[in-house]
Amino acid sequence: MRTSSGRGLQSNVLGTFDTIVMAVAGSAPAYSIAATTAVLAAAVGLAGPASLLYCAIPMLGIVLAFGRLGRIDVNAGAGYSWVCRTLHPFLGFLSGWALVVSATIFMVAGSLPAGAMTLALFDPALARNTALATAVGAAWFVAMLLVVLGGARLTVRAQLLMSGTELAILLFFVVAALLRSEAGAGPAFDWSWLGFSHFDGPAGFASGALIATFYYWGWDVTSNLSEETRNSRRTAGLAALVGLGVVFLLFEAFTIAVNVILSAEDIRAGGADVLSTLGEAIWPGIGGKLLVVAVLLSTVATLETTLIQVTRSLFAMGRDRTMPAALGTAHRRWNTPWVAIAVVGAVALAMFVASTALGSVGEVLTAAVAAMGLQITFYYGLAGIAAVVAYRSTLLTSVRDFVLGGAWPLFGALFMLWIFIEALLGMSGASIAIGLGGLAAGLVPMIVYWRRGSSYYRPARLDAKRALEAQERYPDSASGHPDYTDKALATDF
Repeated sequence: MRTSSGRGLQSNVLGTFDTIVMAVAGSAPAYSIAATTAVLAAAVGLAGPASLLYCAIPMLGIVLAFGRLGRIDVNAGAGYSWVCRTLHPFLGFLSGWALVVSATIFMVAGSLPAGAMTLALFDPALARNTALATAVGAAWFVAMLLVVLGGARLTVRAQLLMSGTELAILLFFVVAALLRSEAGAGPAFDWSWLGFSHFDGPAGFASGALIATFYYWGWDVTSNLSEETRNSRRTAGLAALVGLGVVFLLFEAFTIAVNVILSAEDIRAGGADVLSTLGEAIWPGIGGKLLVVAVLLSTVATLETTLIQVTRSLFAMGRDRTMPAALGTAHRRWNTPWVAIAVVGAVALAMFVASTALGSVGEVLTAAVAAMGLQITFYYGLAGIAAVVAYRSTLLTSVRDFVLGGAWPLFGALFMLWIFIEALLGMSGASIAIGLGGLAAGLVPMIVYWRRGSSYYRPARLDAKRALEAQERYPDSASGHPDYTDKALATDF
């Protein structure tokens, strides 16, 4: 197998700017706003901006955890490897499995709206045809599948075009919303929207936080691309941090704009088309269509980043023999995990067909968002704890290490696990079945490959102090080259 890294993926393809673009695209600003603003408003009302703010603080702890873990273990599986080497291999596998399940569910949750929005640009009546929307969404999915198959460089070029156009449209409407805020149909902005007074108790706060978590999900694609990134020990974490900051500002700006410019009735009626409603209110005649284009580009862009996450995770699992070894096979020309891409494509297309029997696009999307929230908080929470354990021997060396390496990641982890539990208490039976059932399904391959003796279940422990000392003795490992990392760590463990 021709490879530049010895593991099948081509190293040093992506730079810092490329990775930041991927982090922003992974969180899908326009899609997240369109898909969940009405859901968030229904759950917490005017407290939507507060939910986004108070979820961003612990989410930053998880970003710090991913960045610090990526410095000492460059792996396309990210949390799948880190949790294994710090907590337990079973938890590590389930962490990776949670990402795989949530990303696969998103293939339906993201592709169906993409199909519906494409049809709506030509004839709004066609968008209500679930079967036709599914077919068009599947076509978008296959197109992104081929782009991801073509390699990381082609993927980034596509992202620059799609995400660049999306962000330009969003920034235009942010400015336009500020200029028209006084003429809006909603209440005037009040700083209390960023406080706790509008939440309906702890349960209401947890509901808002779970929905807000879905907004931010996706920035961690930078960690799954770490084996293909230049200086990834620094770049992956920095890109995730910048990406989170960009989408946080966009989410807050648009959530406040929706509250101010649209009435509560307009928000409820708009549903998943709330951005289109906002666009029409700001720029009648053309504003709605422009924001539909932004949401469509965002949806397709995040389909691409989600495909990267799930296929790189499956590639790592195949390489470690915790899933069929064929999944760890890379294409000879493009250095992409083509078998994992083909498997994900086949499973997702089968789900597209099945989704036509589940009701309207809105019903499918609502159920999927709730289920994905459980998966996301689960693997984010485990990664936060893993960072604290990995850096346990360095936490008391300075205040900075204690806060950034211990207290903040631990706070983020506990927050994620708390809203996981709170969400279970108020979630519908169908959503619980999808969320927990998806996790439970991972027990089957986990037990099978554990019994077969995969070396993944006998890991070298991940300790930051020893890993950083090893990197000093092997300077080439600082580049993120996985072969050097393995040699360095093998000396210590």
